[in-house]
Amino acid sequence: MFEGSFVALVTPFKDDESLDEAKLKELIEFQINGGTNGIVPCGTTGESPALSAEEHSRVVDLTIETVNGRVPVIAGTGSNSTTHTLHMTKHAKAVGADGALIVTPYYNKPTQEGLYAHYMKIADSVDIPIIIYNVPGRCGTDILSETIARLSEHPNIVGLKEATGMLRRASEVVQMCGDDFTVLSGDDVNTLPILSVGGRGVISVVANVAPADIAEMCNAFKVGNIELARKLHYKALPLSIDLFIETNPIPAKTALMLMGKLNGKMRLPLVPMTPANLETLRETLDAAGLI
Repeated sequence: MFEGSFVALVTPFKDDESLDEAKLKELIEFQINGGTNGIVPCGTTGESPALSAEEHSRVVDLTIETVNGRVPVIAGTGSNSTTHTLHMTKHAKAVGADGALIVTPYYNKPTQEGLYAHYMKIADSVDIPIIIYNVPGRCGTDILSETIARLSEHPNIVGLKEATGMLRRASEVVQMCGDDFTVLSGDDVNTLPILSVGGRGVISVVANVAPADIAEMCNAFKVGNIELARKLHYKALPLSIDLFIETNPIPAKTALMLMGKLNGKMRLPLVPMTPANLETLRETLDAAGLI
């Protein structure tokens, strides 16, 4: 259902920290013109924990409106509250999102049965394709492959954003869930390895700054041009590393600032990059021909 390069889009703010709707539209056009296969607003990279409920809804609304059916939109709707997740997922469905990206509940640390019940509640309540997002490094919760396999039996649970950093997980899920279940990389550095074991694409941070390269890599692999895909993987590798030199999305927003596309504004508790890391990022962007 979903394949290729989906950008985990940053959320632009004005200098007064209010939502910058004009810049959001510009970033979406930059992505579509660059060949990105889909847009994911209000994920981790979109600073979703720092958005009010009204801002979250507005970002999803505006993204769907601006995209206007040209590529799929997978709205980030997850939280550590099942009730709130359900509310946001219903909103995404109502305004025309093509899917919902739902992160494992953070801080609560539910058991595997709790995780199963959480996702089943959403899937039973909202008829929208759901991508499970597993990122234990942020959430303190790891949804195991066996639990994902159980959930994959639900027709509305269609895929996984795999961001554990353990490459065996992608293989396990592909093997357990079959061809009808979509595995997307959640770590840019692992996209090509995950494609090689049956993954379908990536929800990418790097695509914020280099949409064409990430989309082309995924497309090259799909048509069997493995050498080109490998070449693009290594071309993007320095960005895949240095866009995580500090907590995401600090480097991504800083890179877009250096590229002249954003002011780089983030919301506390995220703060500007250290001078040393800023210089490293600047050199990487320069080497990539992006500044």
